[in-house]
Amino acid sequence: MTSNPLPRLHPLDGVAREDIRITDVKVTLLSYLLKPEEQWPDGDEHVVIWQTTTVLVQVYTDAGIVGFGGGSRYNGPEAMKRCAEAVVRPALLGKNPFDVEHLTADKCARGPRGIWAAVDAALWDIIGKAKGVPVYRLLATDCEPMTRIRVYASGGEYSWAPRSRFPGPDHLIEEALGYKAQGYTAFKFRLGAGFNRMGITMKQYIPYLERLRAAVGPDMDLIQEANCRLSVEQVLELAPALEELGFLWFEEPIAKRGEDAIDSYVRIKEALPTVKVSGAETTPNRQELAEWVDRGALDIVQHGSDDAGITEAWHMARMAAQQGILCCPHNWQCGAVTVANAHLMAGIPNAFLLESNMTPNPLKEGLFNEPFKVVDGYLQVPDLPGLGVTLREGLEEQYPYIPGHWNKMAWEVG
Repeated sequence: MTSNPLPRLHPLDGVAREDIRITDVKVTLLSYLLKPEEQWPDGDEHVVIWQTTTVLVQVYTDAGIVGFGGGSRYNGPEAMKRCAEAVVRPALLGKNPFDVEHLTADKCARGPRGIWAAVDAALWDIIGKAKGVPVYRLLATDCEPMTRIRVYASGGEYSWAPRSRFPGPDHLIEEALGYKAQGYTAFKFRLGAGFNRMGITMKQYIPYLERLRAAVGPDMDLIQEANCRLSVEQVLELAPALEELGFLWFEEPIAKRGEDAIDSYVRIKEALPTVKVSGAETTPNRQELAEWVDRGALDIVQHGSDDAGITEAWHMARMAAQQGILCCPHNWQCGAVTVANAHLMAGIPNAFLLESNMTPNPLKEGLFNEPFKVVDGYLQVPDLPGLGVTLREGLEEQYPYIPGHWNKMAWEVG
């Protein structure tokens, strides 16, 4: 990097360009088949998560530098790969990765175009390697990088169905204490499969929260995830209990799309004066986030590098920071996404906590040659050039792609 006495307005402001050209773009799909005891119900007892897939992009250059990035499987792995071959690769061949702002920023959308997020991360990996610095040092334009990131354990998958093969709500206490023993200081959990279908009331639910708080003590932060499954009325009934029990935040309590969504979130925020309200998970660009930020409808934004790419996510985080809103990236994919999110968080002024998916998935820690994992509830951002880690050889052979949606009806998986 060249010296620049003035504050940088953009991550590459004042950074000397290198003469590098993109020669190829490759998408690799990796999968892991969950063992029966590793599966979990997805919102409803009848729907089961049976496998997990990683969307991995590698961008090659004439300088011999190869960058990688991870995308969100929720955009459809096979469609994303087709988009990369038909659209992304032709658009990038011969281009300079240092033009990342023009090549990839604001191009992400839900669906196949979500592949641009992984491509963007790969370009940053190349840029960092070319300049010999970690990506986070390029992103931290006017703030001191935060390289030791507090991580919260994100789990709490269970079922309300009687005689289910999956754990029931009482399992939350055992799970939380297990994470506490590992050094985590925050735990996020869901409402449980079948919550609405089986007509679970807040009067039935709140005692479980009270027992959970009593078990983990006052020093462990608790986070309620609702996955947009509640009504405003249910939320307003639950809100006083979350306040009394000292929850850290309430995540996506109701639907986030629709004409009244932002108004409803503002109303919910008013009912939770000390418990933060989070949302904007999977938001792919500034345009979709802008009104939420301008209206002050959220205390925490949760877009991530796999939703928007590092460039756009950086802009979105800084837009939120201008309104005093924190950033906690959604991080439910693989290690390639986690390392990009870690660099993003290290380089923004409003980073709070990073999510760690606690469901079984060797693709979280098994992609890299270098150790990269949570230790005592914290993640150390790699300090080597680029994203600071390298991909292992033989990943396609070890984790061959499994076609089909990762959710199946229970009777399809046995």
